[in-house]
Amino acid sequence: MKALSHPLRVRMLTLLNQKVASPSELADELDEPLGNVSYHMRFLADLEMVKLVRTEPRRGAVEHYYEALEPPLISDADWAQLPVALRRSLSDSTLGDIARDLRGAGEAGGFDRENMHVSRVALSLDDEAWDELSSLLSGLLERARGIQDDANKRRKKTGQPAIPTTLVLLQFEGGRAAPAKTAQRS
Repeated sequence: MKALSHPLRVRMLTLLNQKVASPSELADELDEPLGNVSYHMRFLADLEMVKLVRTEPRRGAVEHYYEALEPPLISDADWAQLPVALRRSLSDSTLGDIARDLRGAGEAGGFDRENMHVSRVALSLDDEAWDELSSLLSGLLERARGIQDDANKRRKKTGQPAIPTTLVLLQFEGGRAAPAKTAQRS
């Protein structure tokens, strides 16, 4: 929980689950000061959330490259224990990342694949249905992580390049009062 209690660490772990990177590279990609990223990288290393995988000499210094050991996920039980202010802060940070991802994907043609997927559906649920849907999404996330692991193994063997992919799962209370159309697939 300490590792995930700061939005920058969550963003760093998200990237380090996708690739090996140095604090300098992360600072550039996240548009954050190198000192902040380096501080949080040491914090993550102390908590054994990242590990040093290699070093390279750079202009009279040594650049350190890290990978994540754990994905930046908070269990439902841990989430329930967080103060509401921290839940809101983490949610706001994640939604900001999603907005940036969507904007970047739109600019780069990320929605051009014929088998990409976009859906939105408004539901009216009771407590039991809410819990069932939440559990279903948690299971889907676990399955997606397994697919990522399988892809990493195949890419290691074949050298095939990665397809940068973002999966966004949202279940939230509220939204528009008017029901949405049936789920749409693009």
